[in-house]
Amino acid sequence: MPDPVLVRSVADLRAVVHVWRREGLRVALVPTMGALHEGHLSLVRLARMHGERVVASLFVNPKQFSAHEDLDRYPRDEAGDAAKLGQAGCDLLFAPPASEIYPPGFATAVTVSGVSDDLEGAMRPHFFGGVATVVTKLLLQCLPDAAVFGEKDYQQLLMIRRLVRDLDIPVAVVAGPTVREGDGLAMSSRNAYLSANERSAATQMNVILKRAVADLEYGGDIAAIERDATMALDEAGFNPIDYVAVRDAGDLSVLGPRVDRPARILAAAWLGKTRLIDNFSVLPRAVAGNDA
Repeated sequence: MPDPVLVRSVADLRAVVHVWRREGLRVALVPTMGALHEGHLSLVRLARMHGERVVASLFVNPKQFSAHEDLDRYPRDEAGDAAKLGQAGCDLLFAPPASEIYPPGFATAVTVSGVSDDLEGAMRPHFFGGVATVVTKLLLQCLPDAAVFGEKDYQQLLMIRRLVRDLDIPVAVVAGPTVREGDGLAMSSRNAYLSANERSAATQMNVILKRAVADLEYGGDIAAIERDATMALDEAGFNPIDYVAVRDAGDLSVLGPRVDRPARILAAAWLGKTRLIDNFSVLPRAVAGNDA
């Protein structure tokens, strides 16, 4: 399949979308920062189910990175990404320069309180403000019928749902499931940073969290399971461990002492210089209706 049409300005993006609108076509948006892998491409294919035309954005958002993080070494391959998007069925690639998104004098920020305060919000205080600002801009620039985000960044997904609801942005937020490597590691652009030994150890995050899910679903004590999972990650070579937390699946509020409603276990930890995150759904057996 051909590469998607490439545009770099908001004006050109809107011009193309305007033509589609006149033809009565629905539009779906997949925001990305590039360095695309199968996880991203699964979101593009999901977007095709929600719109006759699919736009993918490619923008490494500087407002999501603090001074000590990996903005400069974040992987970039626009040509390769465009080819992958074409194969996945993307129609238009919006790849603006930073000056198009944040022109001189840009002075506005969007923040979402509550769901973004803890976990990633506590560890990376700058992060969700940067995400909220750029996602708001992308939604207003494209005005899609649907926008697709991955469950791998679960807290981000909930934050965007809250943002869209609070600001009355007329878009359906669609969640795509986490895509994993054959050994269970959640796909991430940052996996490319891992050494061979680190890549081997990284699979233990998936194993440890799935074991915790089983214990939680059978009524285990949340605090003890969080502590045990943290110790297991440490023994597997993760250091530091930013958090292992079991939270309400809808708003990430604290639960306890046991899971009594749909929940999520979330973790973030470092292997060498690479920070990995993952999460799994937790559904207690009483809620699942599976008492066999």
